[in-house]
Amino acid sequence: VSFLIPDCGILPEVLKSTIADIGEYYLVRNLALHELVAHEFIDAFVKKGSCYALTYKTKIDQDNTAALLPNGKLILSVDKDTYEELGLQGHPSRYSGKKAMRYIITIDLTDAGFHPESKKHSRVLWALKEKKPLEFDFLMAWYSTGAEGSTLMSHFSKNQIKALKPKVTFSTLRNLQCPVLRSTNLEGKQEEFCSTEELFEWLGAVCNQVSFDNKSSSFLSTYCCPEPNTVVDKAFLCTITGFIIPEKIIQLLEQLCCYFDEPKLAYWLTLTVHGFADSPVSWRESEHGFHKGGENLYNFVIFRNLDYWLQMAVGTHDDCPP
Repeated sequence: VSFLIPDCGILPEVLKSTIADIGEYYLVRNLALHELVAHEFIDAFVKKGSCYALTYKTKIDQDNTAALLPNGKLILSVDKDTYEELGLQGHPSRYSGKKAMRYIITIDLTDAGFHPESKKHSRVLWALKEKKPLEFDFLMAWYSTGAEGSTLMSHFSKNQIKALKPKVTFSTLRNLQCPVLRSTNLEGKQEEFCSTEELFEWLGAVCNQVSFDNKSSSFLSTYCCPEPNTVVDKAFLCTITGFIIPEKIIQLLEQLCCYFDEPKLAYWLTLTVHGFADSPVSWRESEHGFHKGGENLYNFVIFRNLDYWLQMAVGTHDDCPP
């Protein structure tokens, strides 16, 4: 997650507090996949809040991977041999070519027919525990409002579990060239306003600290800021890296919108959220392909009058966002 505020004065304390309270997440080592379908885990976390899990350092184009979504669905992306050994119902990956070499299995942990005494639950538990045991390192997070009880740290105390804090970096950009934008004009207008595409490209250059000098001697980039543009004395760039859940992103977005409550110099600001390149899903439950890149992101451009643009992007051949 990163946000950019051009022409930024002093950052409000409430915004600083939101960044500091972005929340911790957990790295659970060598976690058997069948533990995520155990009714103790489902009752304690899946049914009492939003639980997130993603296999750590697995590659969706070559490894078995898994993700637990906040709606209670466990998504497995497995190779052909693993799929045949598990014997669970699934479908071929849309990215595996004419000869299916990868399969997607979806298990709804909140399904009324998936209770502990059901044949469906027994079949899945047996497949993951006895037939083909699968074990991964997982990134995990849980969000619940007002619910008390077990925590991930205590529930997985027998495993090697570690609490992690997102990494936060702040940058002050001096004399930054910024495109001139109008919230009601998406296509841009020559010599008056820049387009959404030009803003998106410019933002990528800023976040990657690409120089706008456009020097012919540069071996790295000849990119220059789109026109028309203006130079701001100071811009504020914050980047937060980690397993950040949507509930915390919403809180950050709300505080950024409140930035305009008091008179500020900034006419607009941006909030960009990148998904994991090797997540088996991208938008909602859509399958995520890697191919040449694992892009999976969205970007808000929020204006002073609280109009906004929403830009979404995925990798080549992936389904378009809803």
